[in-house]
Amino acid sequence: MPSYLVQVAYTPEALSSLIAKPQDRIQVVGKVVKKLGGKVSGAWMAFGEYDTITVIELPDNVSAAAFALAIGAGGSCKAVKTTPLISVEEGIAALKKAGETGYKPVGA
Repeated sequence: MPSYLVQVAYTPEALSSLIAKPQDRIQVVGKVVKKLGGKVSGAWMAFGEYDTITVIELPDNVSAAAFALAIGAGGSCKAVKTTPLISVEEGIAALKKAGETGYKPVGA
């Protein structure tokens, strides 16, 4: 099943609510991911540009887009960044395939 890295930055209002009443949001997120046919592989709080980092598995890109749209539309997030992940083996296969494309850069 495809994996996705989801990075979320909360709005100031959402952070204020979480500070006033701390909670494990992965419980909510996990139910949504499960409903879309996937599972949460890992989740972390962070500081910097994003407040949470989650790796999820979902059946396809449509399900991943639906997840990102749903949490983005909720109003608690000022940014949601979803990155499709591939295995190292898939990455090596992509590198080999890229080398066989015959692509020439501008000016070559």
